[in-house]
Amino acid sequence: MTNLAISATALRKSYGDKLVLDGIDLTVPAGTIFALLGPNGAGKTTAVKILSTLVSAGPGSGTVRIGGHDLATAPQAVRAAIGVTGQFSAVDGLITGEENMLLMADLHHLSRSEGRRTAARLLERFDLTEAAKKPASTYSGGMKRRLDIAMTLVGDPRIIFLDEPTTGLDPRSRHTMWQIIRELVADGVTVFLTTQYLDEADELADRIAVLNDGRIAAEGTAQELKRLVPGGHVRLRFTDPAVYRAAATALPGAAGDDEALTLQVPSNGSQRDLRSVLDRLDSAGVEADELTVHTPDLDDVFFALTGNAGLPGQPGPADRTGPVSTAPSAPSAPSHQSEETVR
Repeated sequence: MTNLAISATALRKSYGDKLVLDGIDLTVPAGTIFALLGPNGAGKTTAVKILSTLVSAGPGSGTVRIGGHDLATAPQAVRAAIGVTGQFSAVDGLITGEENMLLMADLHHLSRSEGRRTAARLLERFDLTEAAKKPASTYSGGMKRRLDIAMTLVGDPRIIFLDEPTTGLDPRSRHTMWQIIRELVADGVTVFLTTQYLDEADELADRIAVLNDGRIAAEGTAQELKRLVPGGHVRLRFTDPAVYRAAATALPGAAGDDEALTLQVPSNGSQRDLRSVLDRLDSAGVEADELTVHTPDLDDVFFALTGNAGLPGQPGPADRTGPVSTAPSAPSAPSHQSEETVR
């Protein structure tokens, strides 16, 4: 069995009468990136706070193991195994970057010499050596986030919780942060990521869970989640009307546009599905001038699973009874589908 860095069963949490987490299950294999998505108020940050020992789970909550340690009985062992970078930087702007690092080394009870070596190594790794003697208040947003993660790594954690790590960063800084995350995982670190940037989860995560109304609405790889949403298709374009008509005969389930000479064949975007379309065209001796594969993206998945819950002033969807394992019944928002064209 794959070694699990994080395992949570029936995780529950309430604040007064407000049920925030309603019995969620999570499993994160070691050395992978797991992304937790969801609209504002879905419970993402609460889940991170519980898993990172910052708040306790609710009465009757299930079991949680982090790095092989039981969260309820060995919280100190869990804290020794993890690092946490929250939505808001823990960097002290009144002192230098180096002083921030040395303060963290002191908190981890490193000796003075070991603390200085660790601080220098991490400042160099995150390209902050030149700025190390400058007050952190003078750092850009991207530099502060890099320093924040460097401070998290002082204790050499094998599991890191990153809560909205790229919020407010410009595109270049976001891509730099993505590369840092990939390098951490390449070194064997497990990353538990919460984000509202769907492209970030698509780009980084090995597995993704969508949290809505305190429940896991769906979980899987990015490709598995995209296949939950209807609307994927293969679009074929022709320049010869006779070839177009022959293709329409070979593909009786396709929707045709006689003026544009295009056919739209329903598809889940899989290799097997695409091969089936091509095999039927080959059997009919037909070749398309252009073939485009349209697949739903994570935006479509997010809106299908959460309705308008992520939009200001919009109500969320009706309560769900459990994780989605088939195409969701909720209507999707206008598609922002991804495309790949073959000519």
